[in-house]
Formats: sequence, structure tokens, C-alpha cells
Amino acid sequence: MAEAYITGTGAYLPGDPVSNEELAVRFGDGTRRDEALHRRALAANGIRTRHYATDKHGKNTMLNEELAVHAVSRALADRGLPATEVRMLTAGTTQGDLLVPGFASMVHGRLGGGPMELLSSAGVCASSMAALKAAVSAVQLGQHRVAVAVGSELASRSFSGDCPSPDTAFLRWTLSDGAGAVVVEPERRPDGLSFRVDWMHLVSYAHEHEVCMSAALPDGVTVPRLRQDMSALSALVDVGVAEYAALVRAGRIDPGTEHVLCHYSAGHFRDKLMTRLREAGFEPDEGKWFTNLYTAGNTGAASVFVLLDAAKPLLRPGDRVLLVVPESGRFMFAFAQLTCVGQDGNPSQAEFAASPLGRPLAGDPPAAVRAFTELAVVWSEFERELARVPVVRRIEEGSATAGDYHRLLRNLRQQVVDGGRWISLAAASFSAGLFWLRSAAIEHAAAEHRDYQLLEQDYLSAGGDKETIATTPQNIGTAALSAFMFYRAGQPDPVDLLGAMFIIEGLGVRKAGFWADRLRDSAGLRADQLKFLRYHSEGDEEHFAILAAALRSGLLDDAAVSQVVRTARVVARLYALQLEELDHV
Repeated sequence: MAEAYITGTGAYLPGDPVSNEELAVRFGDGTRRDEALHRRALAANGIRTRHYATDKHGKNTMLNEELAVHAVSRALADRGLPATEVRMLTAGTTQGDLLVPGFASMVHGRLGGGPMELLSSAGVCASSMAALKAAVSAVQLGQHRVAVAVGSELASRSFSGDCPSPDTAFLRWTLSDGAGAVVVEPERRPDGLSFRVDWMHLVSYAHEHEVCMSAALPDGVTVPRLRQDMSALSALVDVGVAEYAALVRAGRIDPGTEHVLCHYSAGHFRDKLMTRLREAGFEPDEGKWFTNLYTAGNTGAASVFVLLDAAKPLLRPGDRVLLVVPESGRFMFAFAQLTCVGQDGNPSQAEFAASPLGRPLAGDPPAAVRAFTELAVVWSEFERELARVPVVRRIEEGSATAGDYHRLLRNLRQQVVDGGRWISLAAASFSAGLFWLRSAAIEHAAAEHRDYQLLEQDYLSAGGDKETIATTPQNIGTAALSAFMFYRAGQPDPVDLLGAMFIIEGLGVRKAGFWADRLRDSAGLRADQLKFLRYHSEGDEEHFAILAAALRSGLLDDAAVSQVVRTARVVARLYALQLEELDHV
């Protein structure tokens, strides 16, 4: 699968900012009850200015589709692309201008361009994130090279007239109009900041909660009236914090992420969220939680894209950005992690930290700096590839079974057996000029050649059958990996196998211990059934010291570094294939 990058952003907030004083003039009914509700709502939401597609008399001057097209046009202009380049348009909104056709069709008709795939995402605030996920998925699958996702709201058209229900009147002082859009492509933009989409997660809890926000047509009213069950909103915060905590436990969210862009319907919910996070054991740095709610207003489905566009000047290559959108409709939550990347392709601080080698040191030779830098990028690519492998995803999410563990060990055994063999072959292939690498390879082979026995002991201890694991043939990925390794090990002075060592031993350093912990918890495995993973978690640090010394030795020129990096990338792909093809021989 290809990567997906957000390469352009755009936001459109119609008209001049509307102050709290002007708000009452436009939409208030002059009653004492309405004035009291007005004051209470503004005190809760903290919004100072917002935008409306209305004139001073409260009459709408634009359609929702027009707002969306303005945002899409700005996102395309930010990227430097015409509408004719767009091949997919996804659009999310709470209420389109017509019941049919779909909102995306109306936006496309006004935008122009050429033939394109469309998707209209219905819902409330998270509808834009669903639209984004569809665009990202299409780009990752290679179906389209340019996709655009837009979220747009024209809430003000439901504000006119009497509001007999406080649940309806409250929203009059909370919601506002606007649109935001993003461009999605399989490659980073060549002239500025892009956002790599690392993952997205959308989940509904409608099976556990009643309707909280809805739109209906009361008798005698021609425009759907929005209403909100205010008493249910505190539960939304609790469920959202629980989902956040689950993603932290699964290793998907890092609480230290540099920037969090969270959609809030009102300022007091931000305060409640921070309190609940601290009660759950987190210590959120509120300085990292960016919002423009107080000046842009609550633009519903548009909010997350409006936020991203506003925050862009604060972001630098290497920063991670967590998007969070809670939806009160019937309790839905959307999360996405982005990594900011520049056009130069240099790894971020987070990618250096995740790399088993870490970052180069100040006194390292240029070749070592290049090797550490490019291998960090390879590792980042490898981790994202692993996250898409079903068995790895189940392990890391905490849903793997003892059966998954049995299949994993059965399929790893032959690769582990072959590992000692190709390392021995590599030792024999080093010339006298690289005698120290030959010695290191011999010591490594001696340590590795009985690893398969430790793996078999774990398999048997976990309930596996000895004959089954001894006779399980190589799967397709293992066969390809072993063939490549033996071929490279047989070449004269195969220093490029340092790249293979980086991937295979890196799994021990960065993944083995984590996987052991997750399998212990999800499959109920004991310590004596996880010795192979624990051994590599604790023992591969020594091998990495050898790898780092080799890269810093000064014996590798640019050509050798290129070969090391290439071999690392090939081995990463083949190792992931091995895990994808469990039992496929």
C-alpha cells in the first residue's frame, strides 16, 4: 500500500467575525428567558467571535455547498493544483442543502473539474473524519492520486424563528458556519510541509447510548431544527477518555505527542476533558492542545480541518499531530495521527527515537550520519508496514489468541534455523581486510544457531505439538527472505548484511518485549512460554552495539551505505511478507 499525505489545507469562515453583542441582535428573540439562556450558553462555551453566512437580519446569503467549494478551492490553491487534477471528492456535513442528491454531488457540481469518484458522509462532527478516511484509503490503495476531503456546516439557517425547547435554543448560541478541506496524495508535496497519515480510528458507541443530538421537522417548520440532550454530554467525555486510554494501551497514541487538535463543542468541555484525563492517570500538557474555538466558533464537521489549517504555522517537520473528534449525535469518536514531514525526507525526532540505532552522534563520520539517518526512515516505514499485518495488529491491539502465538512460532522457526546458517556463510565470505567483521559474525552465529530450540520449547510449553512445528514448511515470505539472505551472504565482503541485522535484531530491541507483554495479557501466556521473545528483547542490545560500531568504523563509503540501506529495506519488506503469509506455503 502507498502512503497517504495531506499536502494542502484550506478553511473558509464566511463574513466578518460576529461578536457576542451582535449575536443577540441577529438571533435573539428579546425574551427574558432567551437572554438568560444566551448568557448561560456563552459562559459555558467561551466563544468570543464566530462566523455566519447570513446578513444582519439573519437571512442566509450562501448555501452550504458554496462554503464547501470555497474551502476546497483554498486547499487546492495551497497545494498549487487545479480542480481538474482531483479524482475523488469526499464530503461530510450535518445537513446538506438538499435531501437528495448527496452533498458531495452538489459540491462537485459547483466546483467543476472533471469526472471523479464521490462520497457523501452523513453524521455530525465526525462526518468529515469519515470522509477523510475514505480519501486516505483510496490513495493508499492506489485508486486515486489526488483526493480531497471537505467538511462544511451551515448551522445558522436553523436559528430563525421561535425556539420553544431549551435544547434547541442552546445550540443557537453555540454553533456557527464554516468549511475546511484537505488535499490527499500518495507523496509529500515538493515545496513545503506535508502531513503523513500514520493511522485513523473511528468507532461508534450507539449500541450503548441513546440519541444525544438530532435534527427534526416540528409541525409548521420547514427547516430541520437541531436539538441537543445536554444531560447526556458529560458521558461523552467519559467514553472519549476511555477510548483514548485504550489507544494508549494499544501503543497507538503516545501521550507525549507534540500537538493535539481536539474538536470541542464548548470551552467547558475542554476543562472537563483535562480533569478526566488527569483522573485516568494522564498528565496532559495543555499547551500542546491547540484550539481556535474561541475565535472561529464551533463549526461542527468543518472544525477539525479548520483547526489543522489554523495550526499549520505552529508545526515543524518531525512533529506528530493527533486529531480528535468526539461526536455527540449518538456517541462516535474519530482519531487520526499525522506526522509532519518536509520536502527533504529527513526523519523526525520521533522517528530517530523509535529507530533501534537512535540518532547519530556529533563526532560521527559523514557516512555514519547518513546511515543512521536513512536507516531511521527505513525503520519508520517498516513499523507502519508491520502495523498493517493482521497478526501483528492483533498482538499490538491486545486481541491475539494462543492460536495466533502458535502460528507465529511455527512460521518463524525455519527462518530462525536458517539465520545461524546464513550468518556463518557471511562470516566465511569476509576477506582479511574485514577480519573483525568476520569474528563478529562467527560469534553472532554461535549465539544464534540454537535459537530455534528455545523457540520450540516455548511452542511446546504453550500447548503445541513437536511433530507439527518440526515439519511445518517455510511459508512464501520465509522462503523469499531466506533465499535473499543466503544470496547476499555468499557475496564477497557482504557488509550490506548490516542492514539485515538492523531489521531482524531491531525487532528484538524494539518489538519482542512489547509483543511478549501483549501476548501475556491477551492470550494468558506464562513467562516460561515467552522465553524466546524475552531473550531477544534483552540480548539484541549487544548485537546493536556491534552494528553501531561497524557503521562508525570509517570503513563504509557512500556506496556501501547505500547497499546497507537497500538491504535493510528489502529485508523489512520480506520480513513483513513472512508475517503476512502465515501458513501459506
